[in-house]
Amino acid sequence: MQNRTLLLLLLLIAGLSACTDLDLQPLDKSSPDLVFSEEENYEAFLAKLYAGLAVTGQQGPSGASDIQSLDEGFSNYLRQFWQLQELPTEEAVIAWNDAGLPELVYQSWTSNNQFIRAMYYRIFFQVSQANEFLRETTPEKLDARGIREGFRPTVTEFRAEARFLRALSYWHAIDFFGDVIFYTEEDVIGGDPPSPRPRAEVYTFIVNELEAIENDLPAVGTAEYGRVDRGALYMLLAKLYQNGQVYADVDRHADAVAVLEQLIDSEAYTLEENYADLFGADNNLSDELIWAVPFDGQFIQGFGGLTYLTHAPVGGSMDPANYGIDGGWFGLRATSGLVNLFDDASGATDERALFYTDGQTLEIDNISEFTQGYAVTKYTNITSDGVAGSDPRFPDTDYPFFRLADGYLMYAEEVLRSGTGSRERAVELINELRERAYDGTGGNITDADLDLDFILAERGRELYWEAQRRTDRIRFGVFSTEGIWPWKGGVAEGRTTEEKYNLFPIPASEILSNPNLSQITGY
Repeated sequence: MQNRTLLLLLLLIAGLSACTDLDLQPLDKSSPDLVFSEEENYEAFLAKLYAGLAVTGQQGPSGASDIQSLDEGFSNYLRQFWQLQELPTEEAVIAWNDAGLPELVYQSWTSNNQFIRAMYYRIFFQVSQANEFLRETTPEKLDARGIREGFRPTVTEFRAEARFLRALSYWHAIDFFGDVIFYTEEDVIGGDPPSPRPRAEVYTFIVNELEAIENDLPAVGTAEYGRVDRGALYMLLAKLYQNGQVYADVDRHADAVAVLEQLIDSEAYTLEENYADLFGADNNLSDELIWAVPFDGQFIQGFGGLTYLTHAPVGGSMDPANYGIDGGWFGLRATSGLVNLFDDASGATDERALFYTDGQTLEIDNISEFTQGYAVTKYTNITSDGVAGSDPRFPDTDYPFFRLADGYLMYAEEVLRSGTGSRERAVELINELRERAYDGTGGNITDADLDLDFILAERGRELYWEAQRRTDRIRFGVFSTEGIWPWKGGVAEGRTTEEKYNLFPIPASEILSNPNLSQITGY
């Protein structure tokens, strides 16, 4: 793998007064033409786009947020993304009673939920920054500034990365909110408030964008660590194709198979030998990671991302030093719905079941009591050699946004859904994962075992706590009106909820500030 060098550059661009405000201005009061006359500033701006997933403002680790919603420490993009994907499912509950958190667990949120609002603002903050980068890097702007021809191919690649990151955030927008506001670099700064577009229309835009930039990105597996290449592009495209029926009522499953075959056949990635090493302080060394969001105890400090995922699950009788941190936050645990996915009639041990059970009960009668529910030890600030990270407060562990194992599981699912590809290969890929999980002692499946119910359960076992479960359950039709797990619907035994919870509401503050918006049906 490449050395981790991205995101340690100067962060150039300031926040917005409102995330859907099109009037984006640089923090530096100098003319953009002056700023962009220097070639190094193009990469600095691009670094800010990537950093928007990991850091939260201009100060760090808290106190000067990019957005007007939550404190900088709370409002991290990945923290909110993770919470919205995991807390409404069987995979996680949280002990804290901050306004809006229990409602995420119960599937009873409203348009005033502060965490939903923070995610909405983060998404469109990213979109606005990407738009501004694209405005300032057109051929006409480069000509006017006298940017040399030899630097133009680099700018083309930077633009492709910016378009990828914008597409990523628009994907999160339609996944969470359905019909969303839509604007690009073509919209006039300071113009009318953006109008919503149908979910299917934005979906088509995202897919077309990704298909258009393929040849402008580095080849699969060749990008600088922390930056995207065609491997990340193929994964994001496959995610969009896989969920095409949910987003746009289109069948793109065969397209998902084709793009996943490109990814897997590249042989640019290999499975990590030890599952737990994917989530430790030196996971940047893993050849399984297709794209990761870097964190660093010395240079990328904040209370979201991996700081949250290493500290919040530690409490009770757990020794924080065993996880490379200076203290637990007594927050996140798993429900029995996740733990029971690992039940194996043969009695074999699945090495992916990273639970702490000493002093913890399996069932949860009170989600505010940390010792109820198994603790999850998946993310740590410990290297594969057992050495603690560089800072016990802020981990060196990177966030594994896309990894090869997910590609294997997606391929198997899409073979079943499309009738294309190879069932034999799908079984072989699944068994590679299960041989790792069971340390070669059993657990392999046969063709007869390969069905969609198995895939959903296996995705839970392999990818739990990786911000996949809500989207997966919606695609499989078992999120709101179907499927029951502890504390869904606000009761210990769980119950079904209303179909409206397949989407989050547009924040009430946005409805008030933008006359073009109307609330999602049911809210």
